[in-house]
Amino acid sequence: MKIQKNGSAQWSGGLKDGKGKVSTQSGAINGHPYGFNTRFEGVAGTNPEELIGAAHAACFTMALSMILGEAGLTAESLETKANVTLEKVEDGFAITAIDLTLTGRVPGADEAKFKELADKAKVGCPVSKALAAVPITLTASLA
Repeated sequence: MKIQKNGSAQWSGGLKDGKGKVSTQSGAINGHPYGFNTRFEGVAGTNPEELIGAAHAACFTMALSMILGEAGLTAESLETKANVTLEKVEDGFAITAIDLTLTGRVPGADEAKFKELADKAKVGCPVSKALAAVPITLTASLA
């Protein structure tokens, strides 16, 4: 089975004065603004790191749901935040870390088993695999 999805971006202008729009195939994000100011200056809009964080959190959480099911467990809730770090490095900017923070309510799971299964999801989720060049950490706890 092969699945293809896409996102797109449009840009006009220079780096600092330019403006862009980002969209997804599904239309969930449609022409949402992004630019230098939304990435580096805290202006409302989105940026690539935020989108990577959302994609990673979503993928990891879905993967964990599957892994919990394989272990005979079903989550009441799983909440994941992915903090993506963008830093200036010698040849420009780079994403240097992704920190996943997970809180779950999983009846029948103890803390050790939950962390073990969460680690398995962190390694196995397709977005984690795509981002393998970046150090990814995970802090998991039961609520």
